[in-house]
Amino acid sequence: MTGAPTAAGNANGRPAGVADGRPAEAVRPGRAGIGRMPVGLVVAWLVVALVLLWAVVPGVFTAYDPIAGVPADKLRPPGAEHLFGTDAVGRDVFARVVHGSVHSLSGALVAVGVGLLLGTLLGLLAGAAGGVADAAVMRVVDVLLSVPGLLLALTVIILLGPGTVNVAIAVGIGSVAAFARVARAEVVRVRRTDYVEAAFGSGGRYPAVLWRHVLPNSLGPVIALAALQFGAAILAISTLGFLGYGAEPPTPEWGLLIAEGRNYLATSWWLTTLPGAVVVAVVLAAGRISRSIGRERA
Repeated sequence: MTGAPTAAGNANGRPAGVADGRPAEAVRPGRAGIGRMPVGLVVAWLVVALVLLWAVVPGVFTAYDPIAGVPADKLRPPGAEHLFGTDAVGRDVFARVVHGSVHSLSGALVAVGVGLLLGTLLGLLAGAAGGVADAAVMRVVDVLLSVPGLLLALTVIILLGPGTVNVAIAVGIGSVAAFARVARAEVVRVRRTDYVEAAFGSGGRYPAVLWRHVLPNSLGPVIALAALQFGAAILAISTLGFLGYGAEPPTPEWGLLIAEGRNYLATSWWLTTLPGAVVVAVVLAAGRISRSIGRERA
């Protein structure tokens, strides 16, 4: 007897949980959530993309001169004409933040590049060689890790002298130990895998196997650390700029902008708060992207 579909079947004679030959629960999740990027990660990428655009095409976002000011417009609060207000000599703070992004971001890229290259090289050599070489390199890394990164960067700056490039190199040297430890751990793990042993067993030369098999398969956590260190480098460079070791006035560098406004905290809060908020936003965005990369590579 035929009739209305029951709980055990549908009009097509298939079980109640089946649609077009596939379980319904296998169809619906594909529509609901797979492939969607979390909102926080989207916001993080938008923040980083915006700051990168500031560095590449600052003229698109502001028409004000970041160096020259109008004395009659000094210390104006944020408004429609000046989004971040003006400073003590009448310069548009938003224009200085936008134009200053190129100094902070380029310095952070140099710092991450120095730490990534030197640290990965040390980690690769230590993890691949093992024995006495591994122990010697990692003891040096342990000593560097025991020293706070900012203090180590200040020590390097004393040797190299102040300046934007020297600050970036100093911050990069301070991050070498972290990259070396992560790279070494991954190299040791990959070095013991079957495909690496098979590559050696098939007659592969030691440098070639390291370059073609060990290094590419060890870079996942290192890349995630590089994203995290990018935000940390911006924070460190801004801190050193605040202390006076970075760019010279009137260069619009983020740390220097915060330092210039500290004498006006009681009356002009925007001089330090808004540039500081930009630094915090970029650092948090880099950290969020780093966590996302780490999960994808895990």
